[in-house]
Amino acid sequence: MLALLALLSTQALAAPTPAVQQQWYQELAERAQELADQPFSRPADSLPDALRDINYDTYRQIRFNPAQAYWQDDSRFSLQLFHSGFLFQHPVELHLVEEGNATPLTFKQSDFIYEGAAQTLEEQELSAAGHAGFRVHYPLNTQAYADEFAVFLGASYFRLVGRDQAYGLSTRGIAVDTALPQGEEFPAFRAFWLFKPDADDLSVHIMALLDGPSLTGAYHFELTPGHSTQMRVKASLFAREDVEKLGIAPLTSMFTHGDISGPGKDDFRPNVHDSQGLLIHTGAQEWIWRPLNNPASLQVSAFVDDNPKGFGLMQRERDFDHYLDLEAQYHRRPSQWVEPLEDWGPGHVELVEIPTPDETHDNIVAYWVADTPFLAGQSRQLDYRTQTLHHAPDSHSLAKVVRSRQGDAGVPGEADSASAGQRQWIVDFDGGELATLNADHPIKLRLQTQQKEAVTLAQVKALPDQQWRATFRVAETTQPVDIRLALMLEGRIISETWNQIISPAKVVSAPDA
Repeated sequence: MLALLALLSTQALAAPTPAVQQQWYQELAERAQELADQPFSRPADSLPDALRDINYDTYRQIRFNPAQAYWQDDSRFSLQLFHSGFLFQHPVELHLVEEGNATPLTFKQSDFIYEGAAQTLEEQELSAAGHAGFRVHYPLNTQAYADEFAVFLGASYFRLVGRDQAYGLSTRGIAVDTALPQGEEFPAFRAFWLFKPDADDLSVHIMALLDGPSLTGAYHFELTPGHSTQMRVKASLFAREDVEKLGIAPLTSMFTHGDISGPGKDDFRPNVHDSQGLLIHTGAQEWIWRPLNNPASLQVSAFVDDNPKGFGLMQRERDFDHYLDLEAQYHRRPSQWVEPLEDWGPGHVELVEIPTPDETHDNIVAYWVADTPFLAGQSRQLDYRTQTLHHAPDSHSLAKVVRSRQGDAGVPGEADSASAGQRQWIVDFDGGELATLNADHPIKLRLQTQQKEAVTLAQVKALPDQQWRATFRVAETTQPVDIRLALMLEGRIISETWNQIISPAKVVSAPDA
């Protein structure tokens, strides 16, 4: 692979105009295709011994020196680098594209500040250390300071934030065989080409080469920071082997407790999560809201669709009182929305919920899976936009779910209550057309389930402040109960569709987080 990268890194280029960028991307795609025709070769273990076994605390004491940031004298954007070591054992190749040339960005110890326990590394020979990744800065919140708004670090992971947001969920270049018995594969970006932006540019362009046991890929990222930071992603993928499950535009997040799972066990914080729910805008123009959960066992849900309009993991609640966490600031975690810029055809949005004991583990994954298989020797083109959001997408104007709760339906003080063993569920809606209605309007509840014998007392009631509440009970059962509900007025759907799979464990008793 190094020979292929060398050709790209030394090639002279004109100024990075769209035409030149397209030419560069096409050549990168050709290199990725050539790479896919060769057997997979794992990166060499070239990391200096001094960096192999450093721990998390020591790694955090290595900082890039801001005074050494690239581009800062000539652009509103600036570039800082990550040191290798700790979890990042295989450095990536970085290349700066400027003044008509692509130049390898070699590792320099002088770019970094070593503090605390990391000071001993200053005396080590680290010239072969390389870089683990990079981050891009821009005056996002104030004109006086260049905030970090994008970071590429580890496998094919990257994170984005918009104005007044704090890092939360991650995005990935691709997901391979997530939640399958043989285990997930993590292809990685092996090399990046970073195009130097001009002084008045509002976007920065980055290209990357992806490689893994089953596939390779060429990527072109166009990053535009702002209140909602946007990224256009173009990719050319090439299958080296048959891929059983190809997850497109994957989002990875964390949900520990809150909402339908109830408060945490021995935790003062009522809610702990980077994302609150999965939102889908279907090809049929339906908006689906699935509250996230920390399940007792692995749960995989598929939302079948044809040409989806978009999907995302959303942090819907923005009130600090919802979390009470001054350090993690979950109320500032961004939502992330994915919008196809071409038809994706038939397939499904897949949601994976994994049990986790605490917030240190990402346990939520969402991505698109096409019905068309991705077999060895085939290629696939991707073109989509992903962006950070503070609230729902602008195109979502229906009433939205603001609360999902469950509890024991038994009557307090009655040991032999007829509703003992049942679960009471409430789903509260707000906004949209509800803001123009009062309690006299004939709002109806549409509730759909194939397990009708398990669901009783479905009804809808007006709440204060023009909110409306849907309620129902679920009887004790040994089978999962899949429920969809929405509000209707005069035969029209006026809310998003709330969806949940109520497992037997949740029917009998609310789970511990």
